[in-house]
Amino acid sequence: MSPDLVIFDCDGVLIDSETIAARTEAACLNEIGIKITTSEIASWYVGLSMSSMLADIEIRYGRRLPADFGERLTQRAAAAFETELIATPGIETALKALRSRVCVASSSAPQRLRHSLSMVGLLRYFDPHVFSATQVEHGKPAPDLFLFAADRMAARPDACVVIEDSEAGIKAAVAAGMRPLGFTGGSHCGSDHADRLSQAGAAATFGQMARLIELL
Repeated sequence: MSPDLVIFDCDGVLIDSETIAARTEAACLNEIGIKITTSEIASWYVGLSMSSMLADIEIRYGRRLPADFGERLTQRAAAAFETELIATPGIETALKALRSRVCVASSSAPQRLRHSLSMVGLLRYFDPHVFSATQVEHGKPAPDLFLFAADRMAARPDACVVIEDSEAGIKAAVAAGMRPLGFTGGSHCGSDHADRLSQAGAAATFGQMARLIELL
């Protein structure tokens, strides 16, 4: 049976944005003396909220970040998105073929979510059902965001499928009692990405959006 609701993560699933974001975040951190690579950002923080990432960096490197640092990262990434951001190949075809209801549930801030989806022509498939971790107390890997989205969409958790590219997101879906599918087609995904998502609890993994309909 097709799910009642398909919940999509945004970054790395609907839009191929994680490499852009990780590169700009690493550059900003290096500028203030924190030596971190793009690959480390992608490995450690994909799927987490900005606040969770910055809190972990302060602990990991034993120093306080400037009060406006989150805003700096947001502005730098937004500038890069304006010229580099693309929709994930095949996603629009998959969305047109879906018969289930859909929504977005992402760790990104609401304004960034809506702007990014609008830039690549995907907002029309989801509007107004775009949910952000800023709307719940605990972000991924806690189940709060997915349960919030299901509640807003009047869907039972066990009737939901979640499309995620991060271990944190897969774990959140499992904790919410939903069926997670792991997407490995983003430019940030390494050769071990499918294994990592499977170990986190993904029911299946796929690297091409053309496979989404058959997996559902």
